[in-house]
Amino acid sequence: MTKTSQRITAAIFCVFLAGFGLLHLLLPDRTFSPVENRNLSQLPAFSWSALRDGSYTAGLEKYLEDQFPLRDGWMGLKNRYEYLLGKREFHGVYLCGDRLIHKLEDTSRADQNIAFLQKLTEKTDLPVYLGLIPTAAEAYRDQLPAGSENFDQAAYLEKVRASVPDAVWVDMEKWMAGSPDASLFYRTDHHWTSAGAWRGYAALMESMGEQAVPLGTPETVSEEFYGTLYSTSGVHWLEPDTIERYVSGAGITVEDVTAGETRGLYVDSFLEEKDKYSSFLGGNAPLYIVRNPEAASGEKLLLVRDSYSDSMAPFLSQYFSEIHLLDLRYYRTSVAQYAEENQMDRIFVCYSVENFVKDVDAVFLGQ
Repeated sequence: MTKTSQRITAAIFCVFLAGFGLLHLLLPDRTFSPVENRNLSQLPAFSWSALRDGSYTAGLEKYLEDQFPLRDGWMGLKNRYEYLLGKREFHGVYLCGDRLIHKLEDTSRADQNIAFLQKLTEKTDLPVYLGLIPTAAEAYRDQLPAGSENFDQAAYLEKVRASVPDAVWVDMEKWMAGSPDASLFYRTDHHWTSAGAWRGYAALMESMGEQAVPLGTPETVSEEFYGTLYSTSGVHWLEPDTIERYVSGAGITVEDVTAGETRGLYVDSFLEEKDKYSSFLGGNAPLYIVRNPEAASGEKLLLVRDSYSDSMAPFLSQYFSEIHLLDLRYYRTSVAQYAEENQMDRIFVCYSVENFVKDVDAVFLGQ
């Protein structure tokens, strides 16, 4: 390379750096990234003590990284390039064709939480129904990249079933296996779809000896849903998901107990935001009470759950006149005591396997 070409290359590089530096000065700092669905770092406050202990420089580095001009576009370009080189795992998320599947890594509470389930059956006289939801990593395990790590969820479910003999087993795996299509889980999100949630509801009805209401015809409420895996992975070239509903919600109310609010079964304002899945019930909350005076029975169900149950609640409301959706991450209480104080008829423990095997709050199941 001649000295002239070296100078030209250096000049282009300097212009490139100066241009991005100028963009950084001109463009306002962003507080939130809708693509990544997270808050972005802001300019840290300077102090000599922070400079000495390194926290200021670390915060400044994170700030410059988060506020880099055109960050979202550069991230997408980087991940696309790595994909062309053969990479299939991005930030703990597998890219499987046109589907994103979360890698199940943290199983630190898998055995301990089984013991809490058995304690719950010993502390209440109510029937306890137990249904753990196999995730997309299990439902579509044949689509995972060759040689990828994959926790054996089927074996774990068998272990749970054998270890908690006093619970009524809700066979989610059977109902979700052999689906004729790929509609059980969203392609860009970790949750199951409404069609998948119906299978969870049908599994519970079967375990109770009741007939499930047929799935019926869906109402499409959004065709622009980009879920959590889309945000986490940085794989931003996939088509969006579609959100569908099968239950109208007419006459059904949802009480957000801790917020002191009562609203309808769906919160349509979320359909205009990034977190469109929260349109079911209204997103994460410590305690919801769903009431349907026209339900098939007058029974009250205590549903100890994670966010998968948000999209299952509409189906459950067709049978139960009252459903208490208790999230132990935010409402820390003895499950058996809550069921007794609120005169529940049945207890249904329903988590995704991925959440259950790492949940530190499952301890309240056994108290």
